[in-house]
Amino acid sequence: MSLTLGQIVEKLGGELVGSKEQIVNAISPLSSAAEDEISFLSNPLYAHELNTTKAGCVILTKEQFDLARSKGEKPNLSFILSDKPYLYFAYLTQLWRTLNPIHSSPESLIHPTAVVDPTAIVQSGARVGPYCVVGAGAVIGERTWLKSTVNVAYGCKIGSDCILHPGVVIGADGFGFAPNQGTWVKIEQLGAVVIGNQVEIGANTCIDRGALGDTVICDGVKLDNFIQIAHNVKIGPHTAMAAFVGVSGSTVIGAHCTVAGGVGFVGHIEIADRVNIGPKAVITRSITQAGNYGGYYPFDNDSAWRKNAAILRQLSSLRDKIKNLMGGSIK
Repeated sequence: MSLTLGQIVEKLGGELVGSKEQIVNAISPLSSAAEDEISFLSNPLYAHELNTTKAGCVILTKEQFDLARSKGEKPNLSFILSDKPYLYFAYLTQLWRTLNPIHSSPESLIHPTAVVDPTAIVQSGARVGPYCVVGAGAVIGERTWLKSTVNVAYGCKIGSDCILHPGVVIGADGFGFAPNQGTWVKIEQLGAVVIGNQVEIGANTCIDRGALGDTVICDGVKLDNFIQIAHNVKIGPHTAMAAFVGVSGSTVIGAHCTVAGGVGFVGHIEIADRVNIGPKAVITRSITQAGNYGGYYPFDNDSAWRKNAAILRQLSSLRDKIKNLMGGSIK
């Protein structure tokens, strides 16, 4: 399915510099787009690609457009000017999907291979894909889509307009065991998982059921692939997490936070709203103020890393020596 630039601007707004009749057959990156395709420029690091792209049209800001024209770059290229090119691109992908749907037909909203317990509730317009399992008493909200091999365990609730990608597990037992003379006694996980509306969960992400109360994922949360959410965690509205994040039990994460890949949270801490955490950080205490946080031991060549690691092992004794030299005045 194709669109003209005029149709795109009519639907999504923006200022068109070019012909309304120009046809777009696909959306592609700047580096690989063809003459019948549209791309976007959001990150200034890729501005140099304007001079080499073969795209027929590029979405960018007016400032980027003026700069490109001042340099004489691609004077015959069409443009759509937008204050937020990346957001415009997002809406364009949604428009494109409506014209090129991949959903199964309405007659097969629940795939024949799916296993749905008779006591589960699958609400209007929800889709349950191949080999999914929906347990007893589970609730799947309107227009929510469980893709292939998703497992929603008993008693868990998923809101409306959610997307769960292949391999997601909602409501497996949390990791709870009591020590007993060198062995472990299982603590039955009696809570559930409650997921709000417009949540998207990436492939192979696991969200454990609560031990007593519920694990809660609020409206608008976006989770990447391979994320582990332990029992009784709460994630606030519109927080987003990249791949390989691990959140330990009973941690509370606020609203509108962003968490980069590989971050780990210890249990029983609280993270304020609007906290942004950089990659590979290990969060060992509560964060009470909004802002940007991060820090990890940077990689280096092996020889330098070993030398620095040896120094780190001696920091405590070096501190004590400095403290003694200063008469114990440092803490």
